[in-house]
Amino acid sequence: MKKETAVRKNLDLLDTFMKYAFDYPDILDKIPPDAELVIFPKDDPALLKENRKLAESMTKAGEKVVIVELKKPRIAKPHLAVVNA
Repeated sequence: MKKETAVRKNLDLLDTFMKYAFDYPDILDKIPPDAELVIFPKDDPALLKENRKLAESMTKAGEKVVIVELKKPRIAKPHLAVVNA
């Protein structure tokens, strides 16, 4: 997977996580301030592989890592109906 693709996908996952954290801010209390957050996407095997390698290298380097398992929600496709007023 290209680095640019992984970065874009991870930013999308981070956006999803932050939307969840906005609704449930208590989850942020579970993340130590000195930890790095790595998201393991349940529905993207290629990105999961890349992020696992990233998490492993960070822990080997002595960094504290918090892993978030996340499935990106599907975006609802709206149905539009035009009504004459």
